Amino acid sequence: MAQPHPVRQSGGWTDPAARSRTVAGMTDSTIQVYGADWCRDCRRTKQQLDGLAVDYAYIDVEHDDAAAQRAQQIAGRMNIPVVVFPDGTHQVEPSNADVEAKLRELSLL
Repeated sequence: MAQPHPVRQSGGWTDPAARSRTVAGMTDSTIQVYGADWCRDCRRTKQQLDGLAVDYAYIDVEHDDAAAQRAQQIAGRMNIPVVVFPDGTHQVEPSNADVEAKLRELSLL
């Protein structure tokens, strides 16, 4: 079973166990960010989403081999971050402008 991952809400980080949110059981409206703490682009994307007060689940691929495999399957390559949007589309190593444009397209801003 997938381990719970932190979910960032506009009010701050929640205890994923309390919300019963796991990678396998996320709602369709949850943005998923696959990344690693050592990755500068991952930190930038997280900082952008935090600054925009957008809810997302951060999935640390460095400490979760299954998550790393999922990210690679989604992206078709091993680059991070992989951002999966509620409409099922994804971006790999997106720029801030790309993320913001997608958020606006989905009316999430």
